[in-house]
Amino acid sequence: MNNDLLFLSVLVLIVLFGSALCSGVEAALLTVNPVRVHELAARRRPVAGARRLALLRQKLGRTLSVLVIANNGFNIFGSLILGGYAAFVFEQRNIRSEIALPVFSIGLTILVILLGEILPKSIGSRLAMQVSLTSAPVLHFLGVLMRPLVALLEQILPVITTENELSTDEEEIRQLARLGSQKGQIEADEAAMISKVFQLNDLTARDLMIPRVAAPTIDGSTELEDLRKTLISNNAQWWVVLGKEVDKVLGVVNRERLLTALLEGKGSSTALEASEMVEFVPEMIRADLLLNGFSEDKRGVRVVVDEFGGFVGLIGADAILSVLAGWGRKISQ
Repeated sequence: MNNDLLFLSVLVLIVLFGSALCSGVEAALLTVNPVRVHELAARRRPVAGARRLALLRQKLGRTLSVLVIANNGFNIFGSLILGGYAAFVFEQRNIRSEIALPVFSIGLTILVILLGEILPKSIGSRLAMQVSLTSAPVLHFLGVLMRPLVALLEQILPVITTENELSTDEEEIRQLARLGSQKGQIEADEAAMISKVFQLNDLTARDLMIPRVAAPTIDGSTELEDLRKTLISNNAQWWVVLGKEVDKVLGVVNRERLLTALLEGKGSSTALEASEMVEFVPEMIRADLLLNGFSEDKRGVRVVVDEFGGFVGLIGADAILSVLAGWGRKISQ
C-alpha cells in the first residue's frame, strides 16, 4: 500500500520536473541574445554547444514545436495518468474519491503552475545563455526523434518552417549603445561615437567642406619667398594651387612642405613646383565613402567640385573625424 503512494509521488515529481525543464528551456531560447550566440558560434574555437544552438535558433519555430509537444506531453498526458492512478490509489485505501480527487487535481494544478511554469521560466530567462548552451544537444536529439511529427505539423502550419534570420538596423544599434551606456557596459563617449558613425551616411562633402571663398589658395606661379609672410601668418595646413584660368586647380601643397622648402633655400621655386597631384571629389559624395578614400590614400585633403567640375571647396580627413569626435564639421584652417 505504501508503495502505491510512493509511486504516485514519483510520478508527480517526474511530471513537475519534465514540465519545468521544458518551460525553462523555452524561456531561455526566447530570451537569449542572438547576437551573442552568433559571436560564440563564429569563434575559431566555438563554445561547446554554440553552433548547435545557433542552428536551433535559426529554425526557432521547429525548435519551439518540439518543446511545446514535450511540455504538453508532461502537462496533459502526465496529468491524465496521474489522475487515473490517484483515483486507483484512493480506491485501494478506501478514501472518498469525490473529495480526494478534486483536492489532488487542484493541488497538482497549482504545483504545475508554480514549479512547472513560473519558477523555471524565471530561472531560464535569468540564465538564458547557460541554459540554452547546455540544453542544445538534448533539443537536437529530441528534434531527431520527433522529426516525423514535426514534419507533419510543418505541412499543416507552414509558418513553423520560417527561418529566424539574424538582422539589425541603425536605430536598434543606437538603442543598444544607449542602453549599454546606461547600464555601464560601455563608456558614454563610446556610445556617443557609435551614434555619430551613422551620421556619416547622411552627410556629404558639401556639408563638411571649407567653401571656396574661405579655402586657402595660392597662385601656382608665385615664388615661395613671396609666400613667406603669408605662410607665417596663416596656419592653414593645406593650400590649393590655382592656375591663371577660372577654376583651374593645378594641385595642392602642404604648409609644412612649403616651409621646409624655404628653410632649404628654395625660395625661388614656385608653389606649383612644390605642389602635389590633386584628387577631386564630387560635392555630393557621402562622408563615409570619402573617409574610406582617405584610408586608401595618404594625402589628407581633397578638392571638392560641383556637377560642372568647378572648384567649390576643400575637405580633409579631419573634417570627417571631427564629426565622430563631436568637435564640429569644419576642417582646421
